[in-house]
Amino acid sequence: QVQLVESGGDLVQPGGSLRLSCAASGSIFSIYRMGWYRQAPGKQRELVALITKSGTTNYADFVKGRFTISGDNAKNTVYLQMNSLKPEDTAVYYCNAWIPNGGLNYWGQGTQVTVSS
Repeated sequence: QVQLVESGGDLVQPGGSLRLSCAASGSIFSIYRMGWYRQAPGKQRELVALITKSGTTNYADFVKGRFTISGDNAKNTVYLQMNSLKPEDTAVYYCNAWIPNGGLNYWGQGTQVTVSS
């Protein structure tokens, strides 16, 4: 079992920045990849960014150049630095952990990001 706790969501003006954090606990040694997804009202959940245990990253096209995913192994925490935020970035952001043995997916409870003036 893996537990994920997100934090850092807030109300921010367009052009502003936020940093989301996701703290993992439990069977973290089994995690191969962690990532951030988001879900806006009335829309499907979509991938934002991924980072593997080795540090390889992958981003959705709509956040390239604006968002950065990073990990701190000592703190078992993954971050999402979000810059140049736009109103269309408004969504609930979810942290995900994937364990290849059994193809297990774990999700956090989500953190609300609202971009509005």
